[in-house]
Amino acid sequence: MFKGKLLHGGDYNPEQWLDCPEILEEDIRLMEEAGVNCVTLGVFSWAVLEPEEGVYDFNWLEERIDRLGEAGIQVILATPSGAMPHWLTQKYPEAMQVQENGKRNLPGKRHNFCYTSPVMREKIHALDERLSEQFGKKENVILWHISNELGGNFSDGACHCKLCQEAFRGWLKKKYKTLDNLNRAWWGRFWSHVYTDWNQVHSPAPHGEWSMTGLTVDWRRFVSEQMSDFCRSEIQAVKKYSDLPVTTNFMAFFKNLDYNRLKQEIDIISWDSYPFWHKSKDEVPEAVWASANHSLMRALKKGPFLLMESVPSAVNWREYNPLKRPGMHMLSSLQAVGHGSDSVQYFQWRKGRGAYEKFHGAVLDHLNGKNTRTFRDVAEVGERLYALTECLKGTVNVPKAAVIFDWENWWAVEDTTGPRLDLDYVECVLAHYRAFWEAGIEADLIGMDEPLDGYRLVSAPLNYMYKSGYANKVKRFVENGGLYVTTYFSGAVDDTDLCFTENHPLEDVLGIVPEEIDAPSEEFANSFSYQGREYPAVRMCAVVHPKEGTEVLSVYEKDFYAGAPVVTRNSYGEGQAFFIAAQSDMDFLRVFYRDMFQKAGLQNALGIELPYGVTITERVPQKGYKGQAAEEGVVFVMNFRHEPAELSGLGEWKDAENGEIVSSVLRMEKLSCRILTK
Repeated sequence: MFKGKLLHGGDYNPEQWLDCPEILEEDIRLMEEAGVNCVTLGVFSWAVLEPEEGVYDFNWLEERIDRLGEAGIQVILATPSGAMPHWLTQKYPEAMQVQENGKRNLPGKRHNFCYTSPVMREKIHALDERLSEQFGKKENVILWHISNELGGNFSDGACHCKLCQEAFRGWLKKKYKTLDNLNRAWWGRFWSHVYTDWNQVHSPAPHGEWSMTGLTVDWRRFVSEQMSDFCRSEIQAVKKYSDLPVTTNFMAFFKNLDYNRLKQEIDIISWDSYPFWHKSKDEVPEAVWASANHSLMRALKKGPFLLMESVPSAVNWREYNPLKRPGMHMLSSLQAVGHGSDSVQYFQWRKGRGAYEKFHGAVLDHLNGKNTRTFRDVAEVGERLYALTECLKGTVNVPKAAVIFDWENWWAVEDTTGPRLDLDYVECVLAHYRAFWEAGIEADLIGMDEPLDGYRLVSAPLNYMYKSGYANKVKRFVENGGLYVTTYFSGAVDDTDLCFTENHPLEDVLGIVPEEIDAPSEEFANSFSYQGREYPAVRMCAVVHPKEGTEVLSVYEKDFYAGAPVVTRNSYGEGQAFFIAAQSDMDFLRVFYRDMFQKAGLQNALGIELPYGVTITERVPQKGYKGQAAEEGVVFVMNFRHEPAELSGLGEWKDAENGEIVSSVLRMEKLSCRILTK
């Protein structure tokens, strides 16, 4: 926590209202009423901070920072590289991105900069240094916010200009050393795609080479590396006169950048959360999606994170944009906190009058000031966060289970041709994660490079690519007593997307020998029985053979591979490995993981079975926390149903907010969160 607070506030854009001093004064007064204690300034302010090249105007920003400080409101100060001013793009068009088709963008929109461009780097570096010099030691400035949603433009978030092509070739030379090594890694003799000169290499393009999966995966790696380097250059600038920590706002399951790479540059993880609440009356799928993203962000640095953006009402960019129903804003805010966030922040404080986001939800609407349901909802969140500060201080979630989610695997599995062209890696991961969520058992989402120490159960669905060292890490994990679960189409290729030959890398651990994989149409759907009940085997059905000693728990019931294993268990060292050969449904995953939780000795914090739509998270005192931490764990019980829920058999607990003793039965209102301690 920053200065012992749960942060509450969000993006504030006073530069849009500089000709309305009465509105700026009203902002401060209403922020105090809403319990706002922190705002983010400067995210898209370049054109006002530097109205002409080399001409800086920080007076308005300093006045706002000081006025906020007088009101006890802290500031997260952003660098404005997310949107370039027109004077820059007019004079230096080479600073704008080039699309995959080779066409340079026109000025406008956001994230339109080339991250390799020396001009872009020079101009933003100069501005960042001046911001650092003037504001880096301000008492109420607590954090640097680098740019905004990095990589959030066009199909791959990349620039394909000549400078980026040269940088890509340099990156490849450093990685592969020789063209022979590159051709071998990319299987270049296929279709005669052998490179004989480094200058022949070009980024994937719709009118050029896009069919070499080794190239496409390496290009995505390069983009992540180059964007991380751009971020690092901005950080160097702001740290010239300041020792404040830095963050940048990540996005939900964002494919364009590998956040496991970008996280290395920043001190604190933050992200922008925009679930599609009320897409239907069953809020569970969206609650699972939001929970998984919170878990992913927390796991990136194994500690508290910040909810940098959310919306208190409705967004403006979907086909239809429902308002948050009563209770949902509080519930979704506490969902973030329950998963380890030390903030609830919004985009944005006040709706703008014009342009693209004028109807995007904000704390203050165009009309009625504070006399709105949204403002009252926000004020209630602020009040509740303030009351929870002491019992949450120095706490974080410490799951004993993990689900493997890896960006490089994501890129590779969805770029490959066959057995299916419609593989959805995120959808598969979410299905497995949902089994944990419904049981109230927390799981980190971690990449293949992360250590497995401290986990009892690791699930790796659709783990197509095995990065260097991953198989050995899994072997040690299972050998030392861990439970490991993986599925069909896992361990097929190495980290250059070359298929393994001879043996599966985890053949001894899994106790199976893969033969082939079927991708049947609906007419050829198969089935299997598990724990006395029949389940579907659809879309992906691997045919494998058990090795001696491997226990077959279920087999296919139809087609020419009837009798082949669907679910297997193999003991290896002190642990066990399970293989699921076919894609099935949630009913199967619930039953299967219930067995896994029992074997791993995992249960939710209340130790009870949960009704549908209710889940649990727990924050416990963090080891090594600098300061006075809370003395005990805090349990968040969340009901995402549009009707009341009742939990029974949970023993005696205390409501952390009102002190009420909860004994045996916990009753919950619809769309609500109860917070308990022992």
